Amino acid sequence: MPDQSGLKYSRRNFLRVFGGTSAGLYAAAVVPAKFFGSEDGVPIAASEGFLLVDTKKCQGCVSCMLVCSLAHEGAVSLSLSRIQIVQNSFEKFPDDISIAQCRQCTEPLCLEACPTGALHVESGKGNIKTVDEKKCIGCMRCIQACPFTPSRMEWNAAAKHAQKCDLCSETPYHWDEAGGGLNGKQACVEVCPVEAIQFTAAVPIQEGDAGYSANLRDANWKKLGFPTD
Repeated sequence: MPDQSGLKYSRRNFLRVFGGTSAGLYAAAVVPAKFFGSEDGVPIAASEGFLLVDTKKCQGCVSCMLVCSLAHEGAVSLSLSRIQIVQNSFEKFPDDISIAQCRQCTEPLCLEACPTGALHVESGKGNIKTVDEKKCIGCMRCIQACPFTPSRMEWNAAAKHAQKCDLCSETPYHWDEAGGGLNGKQACVEVCPVEAIQFTAAVPIQEGDAGYSANLRDANWKKLGFPTD
């Protein structure tokens, strides 16, 4: 990893001068499968959409979190966001930030843990795993079952139900007439000022986080002295 101690750009300054940069090419590893896991013996269809992230490109501005809560809840609140920016003060740039987004797992333990069927596969919307808020009883089993830290399942303390990323398929406050979902626009992807989040229809490798990480940095990053590998 190149030494970044001599950089003249802070994250905040970089956002000001380079917030509109375009995303670079990325290579996402995929697995050729249509169905994964099973629910009561019935194969669970793989989601037709996923979010890839470039944590080394993220500037920690939390714009994605704010717009997520706005599009879904009509309120600007970090606690209502379905995507999380995690900052580690003990790490140095560019390894001090991570992005915790729902992976739309092909073998979703959260779905298997739900006792009411509130967490389910929305077959009419590209097999996205989502929460039926009316069926959720607030047991938090899905949050506990998620094998990742922090949990990709979120708790809405105000409404008393679990929630998760649905790729903006249910966004009553979405600004675009076409809305979100697989054929629309994901709020976090559209708002990120450095384009550190990207939508893909290809199923990422499920082992670890490597399949959900992408290098979205272009040659302009290298000119500014930022790592591109």
